[in-house]
Amino acid sequence: MNAVTPIRSVRANGVPAAAVRHVDLQPAGTPGRQLKAADHEAEVLAIARSTVQAAMEVLAGIRPIHQLARRLDPRCLTALQHRAALIRRELARSTSPTLARLHKNSVVRSVRACEVAPGIYEASAVVVDDVRARAVAVRLERSKQVWRVTELVVG
Repeated sequence: MNAVTPIRSVRANGVPAAAVRHVDLQPAGTPGRQLKAADHEAEVLAIARSTVQAAMEVLAGIRPIHQLARRLDPRCLTALQHRAALIRRELARSTSPTLARLHKNSVVRSVRACEVAPGIYEASAVVVDDVRARAVAVRLERSKQVWRVTELVVG
């Protein structure tokens, strides 16, 4: 009886298959995989951009405020709701064409973020609408694996 020798697997480039490192393909939110700082920053930038865009749409009156309830803490949500109500009231009283275009067609042009403490980022965004450009400041804090906006200041 002949002895069976194991077949050595070789990849096309001549490197033994056993020497090839495997990449962890688990999604970012899976337990067991720690996010790198670059992953956190990219996630924060995306959240800040979408939150600022949604907040501007709330101020323009084209998005309901409750869609931001999961992202904003209650104090920020109340402040944004109050500002949107003030804008709607002023629009109803005024006949100014400039005021009617305020916050319309808002586009987030750029977002920058920096980590100020572990699990806390501050971001700034530049938003351009039909009337002017403005700055928006956002503070995001991570709690229970979820990023929450704890400050939202629209300039």
